[in-house]
Amino acid sequence: MARVRKGLTIISICALALTACAKTDEPGAAQPPGQQRGPVRIGISLPLTGDFSEPGKGIQEGYQVWADRVNAKGGLLGRKVELIFRDDASDPNRVSSDYESLITQDKVDLVFGPFSSRLVIPAAKVAESYGMLFVEPAGAAAEVFEQGFKRLFYAAPAIASDHYNYLADYLTKLPPGKRPKTAAYASLDDPFAQGTAYGLRDKLAAAGVKTVVDEVYPPETTDFAPIAAKIAAAKPDVVVGGTQFEDSVGLVRALQELKVQPKLAAFSTGPTLAEFPAAVKGAAEHILSPVGWSATATFTGNQELVKRYKELFGGDANEDAANGYTVGQIVEAAVTAVKCVDPTKECQDKLAQHIGQATFDTVVGPLSFDDKGRPEQAHMIQQYVDGKIEIVLPEQAKTADLVYPKRPW
Repeated sequence: MARVRKGLTIISICALALTACAKTDEPGAAQPPGQQRGPVRIGISLPLTGDFSEPGKGIQEGYQVWADRVNAKGGLLGRKVELIFRDDASDPNRVSSDYESLITQDKVDLVFGPFSSRLVIPAAKVAESYGMLFVEPAGAAAEVFEQGFKRLFYAAPAIASDHYNYLADYLTKLPPGKRPKTAAYASLDDPFAQGTAYGLRDKLAAAGVKTVVDEVYPPETTDFAPIAAKIAAAKPDVVVGGTQFEDSVGLVRALQELKVQPKLAAFSTGPTLAEFPAAVKGAAEHILSPVGWSATATFTGNQELVKRYKELFGGDANEDAANGYTVGQIVEAAVTAVKCVDPTKECQDKLAQHIGQATFDTVVGPLSFDDKGRPEQAHMIQQYVDGKIEIVLPEQAKTADLVYPKRPW
């Protein structure tokens, strides 16, 4: 698909053409100075094709729902929002050229980040070189925050290595007779996916849980039988996948086919998507996953997101959409606070400084950031219980008890 779309795909959206181009000012009302300058143009490159296309499209939809809401209220500082999307085809080289072009040729006022740490790092390097604020929805790997970026902020509750903190705490505090003794890990060769799996691995290993399988596979992998066979031979108590969507499905189906029966199975990203249960053909029951967002949460703007997403796209919102929406919420709040929205270094620095010091009410809960742009909160843990997604950790957010051991496949 990437070859089919060799040309840059540019989609300019006035909030899905629903409200973005309509005037909302009262007749005779004074126009803010920014209104005469035209829309606030926001440049975004996303993996709309290629390995990360599934979550990439979710992020895009979240951005679109946010823009629709902002434009219905009159825009940013009285200027309508226009989103300019490009398809990087999940290619790190292409994402760099996309942001270079968006900044230098399209002259955008702001940029929002792409999906995946593999794409965030090269994209952020371009944004940093031009002094642009860079709030991103899905670059959680530790190395993202080791690049020395001054204007990057990750708009989610926790970095990748901390996603499973609540689960690690739960397992290591089980009575000795119930605590798992061995664990197998299989991860996509991707900084975020590996970060989630290895964050849990390191915490369990420190508590005495032995690692019996540790496999890393390339993004193009479609045959998971060899990895599943290694896991089957090791007979681990815990199976952990550092995954996106397609590979989480492939791993679960391969493990199910070989009748691997761990006491606990956890996979990142894939199980949080609505398509997962059908894709794994009934094997979703009791699978765990870290999740930064819940449709039932009462955080600021969350029910508005859920409602408007269904109206625009005819389905249920997901975590990827929520993460894109969160980026918009943070930037919107910063623009409102510092009262500027343009590509000048002065404005971009003001926005970054404000985000680095403030706490934001978002659909994923209150967010604040450390001096490297890392969020200072934590992920919840979800589990499929009786076919329904439940929040099982932490205690104060749970909607059901965690089931352990899991039901056999």
